[in-house]
Amino acid sequence: MAQFKKRADESGGVPIAPMIDVVFLLLIYFMVASTMEQQEADLSFQLPGTVEQAEPLDLPDEQIIEIRADGQVVVNDYPYDDPEVSQLNELASMLSRFREASSANKVEAIVTISPAGVVPHAQIVKVMDACSLAGIEAVNFALGDDI
Repeated sequence: MAQFKKRADESGGVPIAPMIDVVFLLLIYFMVASTMEQQEADLSFQLPGTVEQAEPLDLPDEQIIEIRADGQVVVNDYPYDDPEVSQLNELASMLSRFREASSANKVEAIVTISPAGVVPHAQIVKVMDACSLAGIEAVNFALGDDI
């Protein structure tokens, strides 16, 4: 009878212990690399804001607000708000930014209202209210072209 010898196990299995070591090394590497990314996120920066000038700049300090015959309010050929609204919020917002820029440049914000000859007084009062909401105190009047 023939005897069969047992052969050594040659299944080619992968030893698991070194693989676990490699996985732990990769885990440590990625943990260290991720903490470096966090330091970059902590960079401090400041968004630009309003800068005070040391001395007054020679900038235009006056805005001329035209009120056309149909009641449309126009500044620099740009129409603001609808003539039928009760409050001119867009105009007040623009005038507020104008006042802030003027005060940063250390010049007085001046507004000149130039209504057409046939504009209702209520529309002129709305423009004056928008100037008041914006905090502009220097308001002048000019004669319009349609008198």
